[in-house]
Amino acid sequence: MTDAALREAVCAFGKSLFERGLTFGSSGNISVKVEDGWLLTPTNVSMGSLDPARLSKLDDSGRHVGGDKPTKETFLHMGMYRRRETAGAVVHLHSTYSVAVSCLDGLDPRDVIPPITAYYVMRVGALPLVPYYRPGDQALGPAVEALADRHHAVLLANHGPVVAGTTLEAAVYAIEELEETAKLFLLLHGRAVRPLTAEQVVDLKAHFPG
Repeated sequence: MTDAALREAVCAFGKSLFERGLTFGSSGNISVKVEDGWLLTPTNVSMGSLDPARLSKLDDSGRHVGGDKPTKETFLHMGMYRRRETAGAVVHLHSTYSVAVSCLDGLDPRDVIPPITAYYVMRVGALPLVPYYRPGDQALGPAVEALADRHHAVLLANHGPVVAGTTLEAAVYAIEELEETAKLFLLLHGRAVRPLTAEQVVDLKAHFPG
């Protein structure tokens, strides 16, 4: 995909996420890997009104070289890219249901949401919880990076999800699946749930290695 096409795609996905209530105000951010660096959504800009020409551009060393000032949470994205060579894009949202789950007490920090559905297993897999850090705290970058070699999706406590994908589409579809599963998890909370068995999860991973 050309640079121009990627810019248009970032803006189109940002607008779609915004219009469907998966992000709001100026929250959330998207990045995509390009041949000579990365494109990112700028800081303090609504994802519903992104301008392709004003997306931030970082070179392959992570230095800001073009466009508007990049998102303040760039370090979250870079943490994923440093440990996942297959990552082509990263999406971070403050989506309501995922954030709600991230605020619950008693979660298993190794895997926050049980395997409720097959598509959750296929698109998200195990979802570890990153401990709470103040927004903008640079320590969040290494905390995400420490998990990124084993997980392409993590949940920041009292904050929201960060999801990487091999492509922009894959990252967006995975974070959408995570949000819908978080909604299901909350709807079922306090009720007897029949998650997929370990054998069923293994079977899914064998047939859909992702």
